[in-house]
Amino acid sequence: MKPSPILTEGAIGKTLVVFSLPILAGNVLQSINGSINSIWVGRYLGGAALTATSNANTILFFLLGSIFGVGMASTILIGQSLGAKDVDQAKRVIGTSASFFLVVSILVALFGFLFSGALLRAMRTPADALPFAVAYMRVIFVAVPFIFMYAFLMMSLRGAGDSNTPMLFSLLSVGLDIALNPLLIFGLGPLPAFGIAGSAGATLVANAVTLFAILVHLRRQKHFLWLKPEELSYLQFDRKILVALIAKGVPMGLQMIVMSASAIVMLAFVNGFGSATSSAFGAGMQIWNYVQMPAMAIGMAVSSMVAQNVGAKRWDRVARIAGAGVLYSVIMTGGLATIISIFDHAFLGLFLTDPGAIAIGEHLNPIVIFSFTFFGMAMVLGGVVRSTGAVFPPLIILFVALWLFRIPFAWLMLPRWHADAIWWSFPIASVVALILSAAYYRFGGWKQAQMIKSDTIPTVIEP
Repeated sequence: MKPSPILTEGAIGKTLVVFSLPILAGNVLQSINGSINSIWVGRYLGGAALTATSNANTILFFLLGSIFGVGMASTILIGQSLGAKDVDQAKRVIGTSASFFLVVSILVALFGFLFSGALLRAMRTPADALPFAVAYMRVIFVAVPFIFMYAFLMMSLRGAGDSNTPMLFSLLSVGLDIALNPLLIFGLGPLPAFGIAGSAGATLVANAVTLFAILVHLRRQKHFLWLKPEELSYLQFDRKILVALIAKGVPMGLQMIVMSASAIVMLAFVNGFGSATSSAFGAGMQIWNYVQMPAMAIGMAVSSMVAQNVGAKRWDRVARIAGAGVLYSVIMTGGLATIISIFDHAFLGLFLTDPGAIAIGEHLNPIVIFSFTFFGMAMVLGGVVRSTGAVFPPLIILFVALWLFRIPFAWLMLPRWHADAIWWSFPIASVVALILSAAYYRFGGWKQAQMIKSDTIPTVIEP
């Protein structure tokens, strides 16, 4: 299978939509998976168990942030390489990135498994939810190497201009996870009931099976990114690529850590109001995942498109890609936010049975949900500038919005506004992020950034 960097050709609006829709479908599938799992946990194991999964997943997202930044850097490098029609460089990126992902994911899994309890206690997980959270989180960390490698392959294919294959394998992963959840939670016949650990076990099995399936698929298709036996030396660390992955990937990963660390602080604020508020917030986060899906999909598509066009030196297309991305993000995110805000009682009822928790969710949802329209626009603009190698300005913008505006506002206003201070901090931070992102896109020097220094001589070191 030969590469075809189609993202440098054709009508921009149509290409963006065609490329982003499978990404959106894959993201929606993953969100549906998470929501169905939350329904099983929340409705049949109780609000404390649902709070446990919310707390555990927040910590997991925090610990996985940096390595996913390396994945994003790898995606950009692959896109730029294929845009420049340098397939050998793209394969070198694949080899170095795969080795890096494998080593670091094993270390993260060990750390998370050993310190799950300490991490959860540090973020003030409610006492009634703590045993559930520890059991769930330890199994999830066993799954981390499979989750990492699967996600890495998905991102690599999107960087190569293929968004259909990741979507199809997401369907396989989600289908397995959904089918296995009730079986492992409640047991069937000789299969024992594992409770909340069974929900995490379903995720483990689904990711492991899907990772194996996609590796078999790539080999059978003789995909141009599949490393042939004579190319296995590419799995050794290429110093030039490794430096670029770390130098560019760590700041992008730090953006995820900044976001997830902020979420942990906000969750600690929420936990102080008890399990009803915590479970309402957890249900809200499940709903908000869907609202953010279009902007995330468009941001990924824009990033891949810009990377290939930068590699091909098609700067005339970059600004038009950014404009189309922002427009589609506003339309899709705003439309979803409106629909969900109208029917929020029904959506919240999917996750919650306590009338008090549902009432809290109905109060906070309209305050928070439209803020993702502004944040989505900022995400798209950030994806554009990162695709050239300008990775620090988006990190700084995110830090300012979340840590200098959202958290201080919530903390300062908690004594007066109580939980409302938390909810209103979301739109405030989103507007700040959009203003700063738009200013940097317009006036910043992101077009002069580089992912790899062209005058660096590549050398190889053992992993």
